Amino acid sequence: MTTLDEYRLLGRSGLRVSPFSLGAMTFGDAWGWGADKATSRRIFDAYLEAGGNCVDTANIYTDGQSEQYIGEFVRGRRESVVIATKYAGTRNPLDPNAGGGNRKSLIASVEASLRALGTDYIDLFYLHVWDGLTPADEIIAALGELVRTGKVLYLGISDTPAWEISRMQTIAELRGWPAFAALQVEYSLIERTTERDLIPMATELGLGVIPWSPLGGGVLTGKYSAASLEIQASAGSRRDHAVAHRTLNTRGLTIADVAADVARDIGATAAQVALAWTLHNPAVVSPLVGARTPEQLQHNLGALDVHLEDEHLRRLDDVSSTDPGFPHEFLTRPMVRGVMHGATRSRPRNPVRW
Repeated sequence: MTTLDEYRLLGRSGLRVSPFSLGAMTFGDAWGWGADKATSRRIFDAYLEAGGNCVDTANIYTDGQSEQYIGEFVRGRRESVVIATKYAGTRNPLDPNAGGGNRKSLIASVEASLRALGTDYIDLFYLHVWDGLTPADEIIAALGELVRTGKVLYLGISDTPAWEISRMQTIAELRGWPAFAALQVEYSLIERTTERDLIPMATELGLGVIPWSPLGGGVLTGKYSAASLEIQASAGSRRDHAVAHRTLNTRGLTIADVAADVARDIGATAAQVALAWTLHNPAVVSPLVGARTPEQLQHNLGALDVHLEDEHLRRLDDVSSTDPGFPHEFLTRPMVRGVMHGATRSRPRNPVRW
């Protein structure tokens, strides 16, 4: 895979998306660290000109600027762009039903997103975050209704426990309702615990995996050092964001150092190595790449030209591996496998990366 226009099918659907999606959380400067409208437009245009076709946003990104900008940028070329947005983030902190997964929040959010985007349909619509309150059957039923009305074409889910997603996907399949085509989760060399249940679940149930933060909040670019852990940054800075998400720590910096070593061996950058690594997981369809400048975008897209040898992958896996937890580790023990299979050996249908 060397170009953005070598498209991939999204899960068990016919929707084709580029091997990298454009993350638009940086579109807008309302949060203090994004790109202004003119710069966002240049980033958007550069992505499409390179062959990209999928842009990802959410109703709450940069206080609504992101959706509004995308709505302006797609005018005249709406049909050729796959727009993904999300709901569940509150639109009014004082209204208990202005956020979350419930049907009232969903309907109001999708209507607001349609207005902001200046379109009459959304290509891919996600539940953004599991609220722990709304029944799973209410969510999948309400999302399916949107598909039947034509306001939404495909469904996705993000940041939700695997067993809840499995239940919703099964309900949809049994009742003939629209099912999820995409799973968006944090996945990078630093955050690999999604390999325990979420990614194998996605493979088994037909969801294409869309990793967010594949650069570990910027840590895998190599821009931070041990000294960064001691710096008192301003509130809301990108550094504080990385600390809060537990990617900027001693372990994250160690992984970033190995990515940088591999990058030097092959004539790439640490960021390109980290992005290329995510594409080696067959469940991954289209990692999100964000940028605050067109140059940063072009640099990240260069990851499509990076070839990682088995030795490089081994070094990266060794430094970033995580405990698979129970029952996964237990089920790999020789004694347990011997009790189940005796002396026979079988090749698994969907091997995991442990």
